Amino acid sequence: MRNVTAAPPLAGLRPSGLAEVVWDNARQDPEAVQFVRPDPDPRAWPARRAGRGGAVPVSCRQFRDEVQGLARGFVAAGIGPGDRVALMSRTRYEWTLVDYALWSIGAITVPVYETSSPEQLGWILSDSGAVGCVVETAEHAAMLAGLRPDLPALRQTWRIDSGDLIELAAHGRAVDEAEVESRRRAVTAADVATIVYTSGTTGRPKGCVLTHGNISCDVAAATAVLSQLLHSGATTVLFLPLAHAFPRLIQVGMVHNRATLVHGTESAGVLDQLRRYRPTFILAVPRVFEKMYTRARQAADDTHRGWLFGAAEIVAVRYSRAVQTRRGGPGPLLRLARLGFDVLVYRRLRATLGGRCRMAIVGGAPLGERLAHFFRGAGVAVLEGYGLTETSPALTVNLPSATRIGTVGRPLPGVEIRIADDGEVLARGEVVFHGYWNNRDATRDTFTDGWLRTGDLGSVDDDGYLSITGRKKEIIVTATGKNLAPEPVEERVRDHPLVSQCMLVGNGRPYVAALVTIDPQAWLRWRGAHGRPDGSVAELRDDPNLRREIQVAVDRANETVSRAERVKSFRILPREFTEPDGELTPTLKIKRDVVEGHHAAEIEALYRGH
Repeated sequence: MRNVTAAPPLAGLRPSGLAEVVWDNARQDPEAVQFVRPDPDPRAWPARRAGRGGAVPVSCRQFRDEVQGLARGFVAAGIGPGDRVALMSRTRYEWTLVDYALWSIGAITVPVYETSSPEQLGWILSDSGAVGCVVETAEHAAMLAGLRPDLPALRQTWRIDSGDLIELAAHGRAVDEAEVESRRRAVTAADVATIVYTSGTTGRPKGCVLTHGNISCDVAAATAVLSQLLHSGATTVLFLPLAHAFPRLIQVGMVHNRATLVHGTESAGVLDQLRRYRPTFILAVPRVFEKMYTRARQAADDTHRGWLFGAAEIVAVRYSRAVQTRRGGPGPLLRLARLGFDVLVYRRLRATLGGRCRMAIVGGAPLGERLAHFFRGAGVAVLEGYGLTETSPALTVNLPSATRIGTVGRPLPGVEIRIADDGEVLARGEVVFHGYWNNRDATRDTFTDGWLRTGDLGSVDDDGYLSITGRKKEIIVTATGKNLAPEPVEERVRDHPLVSQCMLVGNGRPYVAALVTIDPQAWLRWRGAHGRPDGSVAELRDDPNLRREIQVAVDRANETVSRAERVKSFRILPREFTEPDGELTPTLKIKRDVVEGHHAAEIEALYRGH
C-alpha cells in the first residue's frame, strides 16, 4: 500500500473567467445546440422556437445573447464586481442563465437549495452579505419577505416564475454592451466565482469560496481524462440540484465542451425524460442506481422472469469481476453467456436510460461494489469519483479505460492525495479552495502544512487508486473500545431490495446495532407475496417474516467484518428518513445526530437489558 498518489498538472493550462467560453462558443460554432429547455415557461424566460415535443433548443449564439442581456440587467440594477447574489431555485435553464450572467460581470453566485428552510436561507444570505437574491417561486418569495428585516445588506430580489428576469433584462437595454464586455474581460482566475454553502451533516453550513481558477482547473482536468463523456457530441439530462457542486461542475463542463445539456423537469418522470432525450451519459447519486436495479428486478418478478434476471445478474457480476481481475479478461464461455443475456435482459435495462447511455458518473456517496459490477457487466460503466465542495469538487475519478470498482479512482491531473498517519485523506492542488467565507478558525482547522484535511478516511493501493472507508467524525467507538467505520456495513445492508436506508449506532454502547427503513415500492410487493394486502410498515414492522428478511441482509453484511464489528440487533423504523424532517441533506446523506435525536426511543430499545 502507498500513502501518496498524484497526477501531473496539465501543460499550458491558463484558466480565465468562467463566462469567457460562452463568447468563444458563440464565435466558433454559433448554431450548436448548447441547451434543451423541456416545456419552458415563457412567463419566466422567453422561448424563441419550440422543437420536437415542445422542447426548446438553445444555440451557443442564443445563449451568449441571453447571458449578455441578463448581465446588462444586473448592471442596471447596480450589481458590481465582487457583489454576492443568492440563487434559490430547482435545476432549470434560468439557473444556468443567472449563473453565467453574474460571472460575466464579475459578481459572485451564492447557490441556495430550493428545499432550504427559512433559517438556512437567512443564515446564507446574512453570512454571505448578499446584496441581491433570485428566487424561483411565490413560496420562496414569501419566505424571503419574512426574513428581510434581518438582512440589511439585501437590496433587491427577483422571482423567476413571475417574469422578474424578463423585466430585469429589459431594464438592461439601457446599458451599453461594451460595459459587460469590459467587466467580463476584467475577470481573472483569482477572482471569486461562487460561495457554496456546504449542506453539511452537522452544524451550520460553511461558505466555501471557489475562484474562477479553481473551477476552470477542475473542468479542464475532467475534460482531459473523460473525453469519452465530455465532448461536443455529448448529451446529458441534469436532474440533480445545481446548488450542489457536483452537478454544477457538469454544467460548466458541458458549456466548456459545447455539449448539449438538458435541464430535467419535475413535470415528467426521470425515466420518461431519459427515453425522450437519449443522453450519452448521466450523472446521479448512488440511490438512483439502487432504485433502477430494484425496479428492474421487480419487473422481472412480475412477469415471472425473475429466474432469468437472477441468472443475468450473476453473469454480469462475474463478467465485470473478470474484466477487473483476470489477465486477458473474461473467458469465452462467460463472453458467450453475457452476449446471450445482452439480448434477453441488458438491452432492456439500457433502454430505460434512453438506449445511448453507456456510461454514468456517480458521486455524493459510495456505490455498492456488487451493484457497480452488475451495471458494468450489463453494459453501463458506472464511474465512481470522489471530491468535496472545498475541492471544486472533483479530486479523483475512475476512467472508462481504467476503472477499479470498489475504489473512487485515481487523482485528476494536478491533484495530489496523501494518507495521513491516522488514515485521513489529505488533498492538494489548484482545485483546492483557499478557505471559508468569514470563518478564519474553520479555515485554519481544515489545513495542515498546505494540505486540505478532507475528514474522510481512506487508503491508496499500489496502483494509485483511492478507496474511501468512512468519515473520520462518523467512526463508531463502542464501550469495548472497538472502532468501526459504519458506511461499508450500511452499504451491504442496503443491497437488500427491501431496505431503503440503514444507519448504524453504537457509540459508547456494548455492541453495534442498526436502524433500518423499508423501501415503499418493495414493501407493497412484500405484503402481496406474504398474504398481507393491508398494513403499514409501522403496523407490521415486528412481523417475524419481515424481520427474517432484514436479518438476511444484516447477516450478509456481518460476513464482511470482524466479530466485534458485527451488527447484533436492529430495529425496523416506521418511516424513511427524509429531507423535510432534517434527517437527510439535499444529496441524501444521513444527518446522524438528527436521526439519533428523532429516534432516541428506538435506539434505547436496541440496548434494553444491556
